[in-house]
Amino acid sequence: MSEPFAIDLGRVAELLPRYAIDGPRYTSYPTAPVWKETYGARDFRADLAHGEVESSDGLSLYVHIPFCESLCHFCACNKEITRDHGRADAYLDTIEREIDAVRSAVRVPRAATQVHWGGGTPTWLDPRQVERLFRALTEAFPVRDDAEISIEVDPRVTTKEHVDALAECGFNRISMGVQDFDLRVQEAIHRLQPADDTAQLVEWSRDAGFDSVNFDLIYGLPYQSVESFGRTLDQLFAIGPDRIALYSYAHVTWLAKQQRGFERKDLPDAATKLEIMLTAIRRFLAEGYLFIGLDHFAREDDELARALADRTLRRNFMGHTTQAGVDLIGFGPSAISELRRSYAQSYRDVPAWSEAVAEHGVATMRGHHLTRADLERRWIINRIMCHGELRAGEFAEAFGHALASEYAAELTALDGAVRDGLIERDADGSLRVLPTGRLFVRNVAMAFDAYLPDQQRGDKPMFSKTV
Repeated sequence: MSEPFAIDLGRVAELLPRYAIDGPRYTSYPTAPVWKETYGARDFRADLAHGEVESSDGLSLYVHIPFCESLCHFCACNKEITRDHGRADAYLDTIEREIDAVRSAVRVPRAATQVHWGGGTPTWLDPRQVERLFRALTEAFPVRDDAEISIEVDPRVTTKEHVDALAECGFNRISMGVQDFDLRVQEAIHRLQPADDTAQLVEWSRDAGFDSVNFDLIYGLPYQSVESFGRTLDQLFAIGPDRIALYSYAHVTWLAKQQRGFERKDLPDAATKLEIMLTAIRRFLAEGYLFIGLDHFAREDDELARALADRTLRRNFMGHTTQAGVDLIGFGPSAISELRRSYAQSYRDVPAWSEAVAEHGVATMRGHHLTRADLERRWIINRIMCHGELRAGEFAEAFGHALASEYAAELTALDGAVRDGLIERDADGSLRVLPTGRLFVRNVAMAFDAYLPDQQRGDKPMFSKTV
């Protein structure tokens, strides 16, 4: 994909009212609201046992640690706020039972090529507990020597002892929530985090041998301005992460009730929010980061950049990541598994998850068996989201029929995007997302979502704004 900027800010502002609509982020297809509770533990076990896999195939593992000590008011993630660290051992007992049950169900033993811990706050666990959980996971699923092993941490609670324990386990990539270094913004979102503390954690991580450091930023938060966010970027570049995730604040008050006060705290208007985003992207590119896609940036030598270059980039509920086509198995409350032909999600609340694991070994709450049409559309949406293009020849080779005839209606629905300069489209159905279109890539992908029209007819909000 070509780099974005030559972008006309005035043209983008003109397009924004038509394209800034509710829409999926496509961390899965079909999206989670399509999944049904009729898919349960028995289905998940059967899919684990049936997989079309070889022992040499890779495997990605995700572990969800839901606990946080305090509530960040912007956050819509699945989490539980508690300072009662005495609950950790019971949580570990349960997740170890879940790991054992999944390992017993898997038909073909495979080594893990990718491991990721998220939350919540994984370093809510103390260093001893981190080591215990990692040992349980890797005894069931040994990790290849070249595996990417990553973790999300909160710099406010992560100690040098945590970093040393993570390095000893073998973690090699660390992701830090930053959001914004501006004090007024931090006060509004209930997350006080001095830049010096984050810089210290990066220094410990570098000294411990971590290959890659990621920062998460959010634009569109209360009291942000182009100038204030520029100062945050100055501090960020001084610290020098290898990857950056620049997320748009999702105002989803039906999921995160604590966001409801933000309307009274000077949320930036649409024009300001757009300018913050464009300014940040321009500065990332000037500092040598590559635009990976949607909201991810990386240094040229980072594994994420290499995945973009060799077309092994994938998109799942962790965002843009590597190792396309590898099965993902999730552990812990709300965790999602993505297998060759199905999705499965565990119960979200810790008590319900714990009870289900005790009864069934796994805690599947809902899921979805992929149809042939789902597989095709997932492939198309992934290509658009990850590579900014569709190649008709690749589609025909993968699925045995012509893109232009099979998806004529969907391609025609993109006539407006062609006229607006968001995409180019060929007669055979191949398309390329143009620089301005990269800001509206979710809208382009939505044309191929067979389930979306029914979802849009409902009264209940489901998705955040596309831009």
